[in-house]
Amino acid sequence: MVLGASFDAVPDQAAFAAKFSFPFRLLADVDKQVAIAYKAAASPADAWPRRITYLIGPDGRIEQAIETKDPAGQAAAMLDLVKNT
Repeated sequence: MVLGASFDAVPDQAAFAAKFSFPFRLLADVDKQVAIAYKAAASPADAWPRRITYLIGPDGRIEQAIETKDPAGQAAAMLDLVKNT
């Protein structure tokens, strides 16, 4: 399952997902608690989350994590990392 998250509100997330035909769900992390828990933000004062892709195993633990500035390349970068590990 693929999920995305940002600080935007639900209506903004829905419009963004529809505009770009996202094939996965987007989570509205308006209180920034998910970003803080996953170290994509240091505090609620952060204006933007870091772009991090996580591979979470069946047990719920993070197996791999990568940060990239290229949103279009995050999935490919994670697949490359997993293949070479």
